[in-house]
Amino acid sequence: MASPSPTPPASASPLPALLLLLSAITGLVDAASVLGLGKVFTANMTGNVVFLGFAAAGTPGFNWSLYVVAILAFMAGALVAGRLAHGHVARPVRGWLMRAAFLETLLLWVAAAIAFGVGIADLSIERTYAIIVLTGIAMGFRNATIRQLKVPDLTTTVLTLTITGLAADSTPAGGSNPNWTRRIAAVVSIFMGAAIGAWLVRTSGLTAALAAAGLLGLVGTFAWSRHPTAATPISR
Repeated sequence: MASPSPTPPASASPLPALLLLLSAITGLVDAASVLGLGKVFTANMTGNVVFLGFAAAGTPGFNWSLYVVAILAFMAGALVAGRLAHGHVARPVRGWLMRAAFLETLLLWVAAAIAFGVGIADLSIERTYAIIVLTGIAMGFRNATIRQLKVPDLTTTVLTLTITGLAADSTPAGGSNPNWTRRIAAVVSIFMGAAIGAWLVRTSGLTAALAAAGLLGLVGTFAWSRHPTAATPISR
């Protein structure tokens, strides 16, 4: 009687790879907002709080209303994501992330449409604020969604703790270098996204950068959703 075939080992989850792609998209979106919308971040709220402090001190070139609107839009997106997360507990993470990707892409593409055919220097105040609100909501929604997944060292936005961990947990510091490849990859991803975003804004305008960000997020999330581990239930 033939012995049963051994059970194949479970393949590693591609979720970290997806989060690295989303990190690159963060850099891309922030490149579009900082370079095209008046030095405002719509994905990285730390930068907005710092710039808001500059504006409060009367520093020329910093418009406090841009930062307040971006922060409020980001919080609104995070609030909606937090509420919706309750309805997805114990359900496969695939559905949650795909819905989040569709919403993010829709918001980014609407923002791209608003910027279509208009140079950065010719953007009206109304268009500028509309794009800030749409991209801010998209990034807030996404960040709250990623937070739910609880993947160490892959927040897709802020790198301060990531870079701190690289140094503080390194061999020279007496540490064991946990997740060092993931941490370096997160830094490189946002760097590359920002560089590509800056190039797109400079050569093709806001529409190209925002449209590319939406497309990458949707395609990347769909590719990840085909993996068996995407059926893992969400926990709280």
